[in-house]
Amino acid sequence: MRRENANSEHALPPLELLRSFEAAARTLSFTQAAGELSLTQSAVSRQIQQLEASLGVLLFERRHRALALTEAGRVLQRAVVDSLERLRDATARLRAVPPPRQVALTCTPGFATLWLIPRLARFTATRPQVDVRLSATLEVQDLERNRLDLAVRFVPIARGAGPALFEESVMPLCAPALAGTLRTPADLARHTLLAIEMPNHAEAPTSDWEPWLQVMGLPELRMKNSLRFSQYADAVAAAVAGQGVVIGRLPLLHELVHGGRLVAPFGAGAASQRGYFIESARRAAGNADAQDFVRWLRAEAEAVPATGP
Repeated sequence: MRRENANSEHALPPLELLRSFEAAARTLSFTQAAGELSLTQSAVSRQIQQLEASLGVLLFERRHRALALTEAGRVLQRAVVDSLERLRDATARLRAVPPPRQVALTCTPGFATLWLIPRLARFTATRPQVDVRLSATLEVQDLERNRLDLAVRFVPIARGAGPALFEESVMPLCAPALAGTLRTPADLARHTLLAIEMPNHAEAPTSDWEPWLQVMGLPELRMKNSLRFSQYADAVAAAVAGQGVVIGRLPLLHELVHGGRLVAPFGAGAASQRGYFIESARRAAGNADAQDFVRWLRAEAEAVPATGP
């Protein structure tokens, strides 16, 4: 029982009672306080009585057609006025702060690491007030449920929805040091295959190579051995380090090829019949920064050759 009494002694009165008290103490009139608060005079009177009962003191002297604050009332008035002013100042400051400007998007890890992130500084440099939230995952995320504005989807061209960013072509790529040992496609049989380990082994390690192998007339080609990775960017890093040959996805790897870190020993590429498409959530329609990001993505894509090294 003592614990309950202690808690009740420190409990704050309800805010609506304090607001009624502040108005009545300032106007010294239950009727005027009721008018300010859109309440009846009797409702304000009952609230003051409830407040006095909870505090165990009288806050007003009820005189004939007049009110006067008691000493306890004056003490409470000073505290309530100060507290309400602090609350008004704090809420005014919070309302004056504009909501953060943000673009939230999802894409595959390979697209993020190899294409988007190397370019992203060009967007943020000219729009420093815009935060970019990037979710790089192989999972197809629901934009509305995950509060995302945009997605860059890597899908077969026939299933592409939204503006096309670019279509993909594929070709073998390797470090310059290996290029001299790859004079014809048949020479691949003496090299290490850098492959992606597909989930549940649903596809063969060479599935990304198939469009190119078909074009070159080498559907049965087998390479000496393989290194398998869970992420495409890791396979690319191994190729840059000279550890084998990777199937290059262009224009995803354009910068690495253009900079000479990877070379295409056989030159010719083949269309993979897949591409990158921009999907927008409904929320993006009201986000000018998300729409600006889409325009920036498309401008960046147009500046890169779609095919070829």
